[in-house]
Amino acid sequence: MGSVVVVGSQWGDEGKGKIVDWLSERAEVIVRYQGGHNAGHTLVIDGVKYKLSLLPSGVVRPGKTSIIGNGVVLDPQALLSEIEKMRGQGVEVSPDTLKVAENVPLILSVHRDLDGLREKAAGASAIGTTGRGIGPAYEDKVGRRAVRLADLNDTDTIESRIDRLLAHHNALRTGLGADPVSAETIRAELEAARPVLAYTAPTWRLLREARGAGKNILFEGAQGAMLDIDHGTYPFVTSSNTVAGSAAAGSGVGPSSLDMTLGITKAYTTRVGNGPFPTEQTNEIGQLLGERGAEFGTVTGRKRRCGWFDAVMVRQAVETGGIDRLALTKLDVLDGLDELKICVAYEVDGERMDRLPVETARQSRVQPIYETIKGWSGSTYGARSWGELPAEAVKYVRHVEELVGAPVAMLSTSPERDDTILVEDPFHI
Repeated sequence: MGSVVVVGSQWGDEGKGKIVDWLSERAEVIVRYQGGHNAGHTLVIDGVKYKLSLLPSGVVRPGKTSIIGNGVVLDPQALLSEIEKMRGQGVEVSPDTLKVAENVPLILSVHRDLDGLREKAAGASAIGTTGRGIGPAYEDKVGRRAVRLADLNDTDTIESRIDRLLAHHNALRTGLGADPVSAETIRAELEAARPVLAYTAPTWRLLREARGAGKNILFEGAQGAMLDIDHGTYPFVTSSNTVAGSAAAGSGVGPSSLDMTLGITKAYTTRVGNGPFPTEQTNEIGQLLGERGAEFGTVTGRKRRCGWFDAVMVRQAVETGGIDRLALTKLDVLDGLDELKICVAYEVDGERMDRLPVETARQSRVQPIYETIKGWSGSTYGARSWGELPAEAVKYVRHVEELVGAPVAMLSTSPERDDTILVEDPFHI
């Protein structure tokens, strides 16, 4: 029995939804600890697709407790809309099964507006955000001007909080050519958010009690390690820490409560939005990977950029994120390719490097150094044991393990949850 943290080891979109669903069947408590509704998971259960953004993956399974931790930035209307959508698919979401941290900061219209205004003003230098207000909401949290969910009950201070929030945002809006927002507008938004209060709880205490009772706890991360605000390809990153360490701070448990970190890793590489991508293939290979892998964002629908597997990047994610084991996904997308390439090092300005440089300009000049290996002609699709895999596919997996410094605990061979080769159960390692 224990706690497992799930993180993406690349730029997100690694196929976490299926793996998290597989693990959530074995966990009693499932926690979202960072990010917002800019990230999404697609679950396929008995042929039915569930697309989640804010709700933890455990909500689709009866008898589980789902928690949205304090490290998340919460758009109340997005949450209420997602709850109704799940109910429309026959999933019961209630205050008994869903708990939201009392101190979670809220995303309001001023955050969404500011996101869009900044991206428009940046023009060709835009970061490529989802426009959902995630970054501005985190800024307000750090700037100590956020309105948190529990503040809706604090009638003595809510007006001063609104004033402080608008003093900041209206000055920015004026500078960006937008009209100011009235306090009445924010009050109306907060009033509309009140139904979320029914789900609030001291979630840190619930987690301590669950840990003490020996329950399996799954900490569900969003995005990927290379989008981490500190360790990613800054400034083309998200606004939260996506590495495993943030599971503790983002949910209110101590680091000793995190027993194992599972890094979800795609058998090739994809990225959405702007920023460096050393192994990107803007050719037939990139198009083939995108078509076979159905590489479109769950939340935005944006087409993902595709390229060869980058072992340097994943190894760096393993080291900075404390990843213990890998769950390798979408191996079947590589079926039938005569040869495969793996990036084993970088070259930057004539220098060979075994890590991604920190400087933005140098990141843009990174050239991959590839190792070419033989592909396989057989199919891995739907395989549920090592014996069903072509020999060259097994060699590919073993070589990935060697290059990134972490063993594979799970291998996914299709979107269906049962098409999984289990090497080690992450809850019992």
